[in-house]
Amino acid sequence: MSDPTQRFSARVDDYIKYRPYYPQAVIHLLQQQCGMTPAWTIADIGSGPGNLTRLFLDNGNRVFGIEPNREMREAGERLLGGHPGFTSIDGTAEATGLPDGSAELVAAGQAFHWFDLDRASREFRRILRPPRWVVLVWNERRIAGTPFLEAYERLLVAYGTDYAQVRHRDAADATALERFFGPGGYGRASFENVQRFDLEGLRGRLLSSSYAPMAGQPGHPEMLVELHGIFDEYQEGGVVGFEYDTTVYYGRV
Repeated sequence: MSDPTQRFSARVDDYIKYRPYYPQAVIHLLQQQCGMTPAWTIADIGSGPGNLTRLFLDNGNRVFGIEPNREMREAGERLLGGHPGFTSIDGTAEATGLPDGSAELVAAGQAFHWFDLDRASREFRRILRPPRWVVLVWNERRIAGTPFLEAYERLLVAYGTDYAQVRHRDAADATALERFFGPGGYGRASFENVQRFDLEGLRGRLLSSSYAPMAGQPGHPEMLVELHGIFDEYQEGGVVGFEYDTTVYYGRV
């Protein structure tokens, strides 16, 4: 799909139910390294249904959720619209719709790799108050380390419609980070994160991915048959472990 803002339009329900949240350790890191307090205003870029937004709201922050995809934005409004600290905005990284100097921190979860870096950098400098902190977060699925994780990766390679291209982009690229923050201009931290799925949950987690064939598309039935076989082989006590490294990059722009 050429327009990244539309990749998840038909997958919102599965995304809400089965994508991982971010650990509290992210907040502790930002408090220690950036001096973040509950008084800071956060601009969450590509906020989706609010998986990262919720972490900041629970910390007492005011959060602008900037989301270009209508279905995702409306999901965030349903889930978080009753929170007094949350404001939903139809915008992008390159055109947030926020006033000048309206936030202390820009955050992006699973989204930075879709940004136009030069335009986004200019926009972030405009909307941020000095010292202009930006934090980029990914839940990076482990593709090796257990027989289940390795079998699941082989499934994606076999059936993912554009998995090779998306997988290459679905994490931080050192060149892009250097270009965005400047050489040596950012810090990095990583935390363990895990989800445990029964068969229904594993199926939903797979279908929340933009490269997984949907019902009616070639490969969809065969993919699910193979997924069920993987689950049957590697489940323990009726669940499998979906492991991530939550990786955080933080710096000033």
